[in-house]
Amino acid sequence: MAEPDAAAARPLRADAAVARPLRADAAVARPLRADAAVARPLPADAAVARPLRADAARNRENVLRAARGAFAESGYGVPLDEIAARAGVGPGTVYRHFPTKEALFEAVVTVRVQDLVADARARADASDPGSAFFGFLARITAESAAKRDLPDAISIAGSLREDLNAALDVLLRRAQQAQAVRADVRTPDLIVLLKGLLASLADIADPARRDLVFAVLADGLRPPR
Repeated sequence: MAEPDAAAARPLRADAAVARPLRADAAVARPLRADAAVARPLPADAAVARPLRADAARNRENVLRAARGAFAESGYGVPLDEIAARAGVGPGTVYRHFPTKEALFEAVVTVRVQDLVADARARADASDPGSAFFGFLARITAESAAKRDLPDAISIAGSLREDLNAALDVLLRRAQQAQAVRADVRTPDLIVLLKGLLASLADIADPARRDLVFAVLADGLRPPR
């Protein structure tokens, strides 16, 4: 009885062969690979975004131009919404180019600080170290009248601030060697004095008073008589 039962199982193998067409069905999936190739034109579609990149570049420049004016007039505290309004874009556009307010401020003042560094380095070879030193301080004082963000600009952490401090240190040491500046002043002390000077000048509109405040600071830096 067991043998016929075993033989009865043979048709199951034939039935199992019915599963073979599944392989042919699996081949039906091959056109999907061809369909997948439809994604290849996407790079060409990506080229459509090129005009948007030009628009984005214009928007970025508009944001920078508006930020330069806003920061110079109101200092670092100006709201980003106001900068966006000046640039004629939405706040989202500002954040798309500059994810933080610090990033936007740094982008605005980088060129200005680089110019200060270059000026300080150029004065380092002057024949009169005292005049070079006080002349550079006078320039910073004069610029602060039109650019209220200058105190924050010279305080930005990073290589620019280090370059400015190093260039200022050279001017200070040369002026001290020429006995034009008191010997006990260090560069960190000078930075503190400058920040205090610029902060106080921000509230003074009268040029004569500004000159007086600077003159008092300069006299305090000179050697005692």
